[in-house]
Amino acid sequence: MRPLAYLQTGLPALLRDMEALISLESPSRHLPGLAAVADWIETRFSALGPVERTETSNGPLLKARVAGRGRRVLVLCHYDTVHPVGSFPRVWRVEGERAYGPGVYDMKGNIVQLLWALHTLRRLGLAWPELTLLFTPDEEIGSQASRPFIEAEARQSEAVLVLEAPMPNGDLKVARKGVGLYRITARGRPAHQGVEPEKGVNAILELAHQIPRIVALEDAKEGTTLGPNRIQGGTATNVVAAEAWVEVDLRVWTMGEAQRVEQALKALQPVLPGASLQVEGGLNRPPMEPSPASLELFEMARRVGQELGLELGAGRVGGGSDGNFTAALGVPTLDGLGLFGEAAHQPSENVYIPQIPGRTALLCGILEELAR
Repeated sequence: MRPLAYLQTGLPALLRDMEALISLESPSRHLPGLAAVADWIETRFSALGPVERTETSNGPLLKARVAGRGRRVLVLCHYDTVHPVGSFPRVWRVEGERAYGPGVYDMKGNIVQLLWALHTLRRLGLAWPELTLLFTPDEEIGSQASRPFIEAEARQSEAVLVLEAPMPNGDLKVARKGVGLYRITARGRPAHQGVEPEKGVNAILELAHQIPRIVALEDAKEGTTLGPNRIQGGTATNVVAAEAWVEVDLRVWTMGEAQRVEQALKALQPVLPGASLQVEGGLNRPPMEPSPASLELFEMARRVGQELGLELGAGRVGGGSDGNFTAALGVPTLDGLGLFGEAAHQPSENVYIPQIPGRTALLCGILEELAR
């Protein structure tokens, strides 16, 4: 029996595992929920090999070693979600051909997919590579605690597989934009707005001058965007604002563009006499730029997909993942290997049940190839 047939037969049991995991709500920073999910993962994956648990400020990080043959491969999963506890009236539900729940698509359902891929390979006597599985608790909030672990394991690996969701059309992901987070603070001088406004320097007005300069750094041809999406300042309506800040989201396809924009932001000069500017922040995730080795990894996955009747393209996406970190180290990285679904980060987040066996069989086939 091949993996696809086995998984089609086992789909009801796989969905029961998915229900059990999704029912444990685990929004980022909700330590009790994260601990409960970590317990579930530790219990289920310990049958495959030793699981090491490290408590971090953002929740437990789990590292499982699964002995195999062939290349040393790192598999990245995160188990935190963006959904507050109680935000789904029913934490798990199946309607028609779709299963709904917080994190079912991004990406707790894909942890079950990985569990079943490995279970299937073992049950059918098929090979897989030497695996390190990382389950992290803070991807949705920037992976601050997890990043050192991810990079340390990537440096010892020959390939990285990321179980984030595929593109909306099912394509895999070979490139992701880098993400930068910056805060530009303007400082002026307070004064009474009614009595002596001329003695003040308005920091909000200074920011109003700076924001068009910031947005002008965008480059549509290069895909570089800057979003001044959060702003705050002042103390009272009758006081000239002495301080104001704007937070800017930067997205870039290349490190060259990231460096250009950062240099320009740090070179901003105040317009109003007596005002000053402070620029803080930097790249939260480097861009995931496709290397020849990463594209070779994709081509292998594409061939495996063809054998399963899946036509897979090489997708590019503006959002970041933990694969950004590993690709920036030069390790061949392939992303988007999770389950097919829709509505990530939305109350209607779901996976498409009929494609679960095929997408899990795709992961099985890729692992088989990496063991050769």
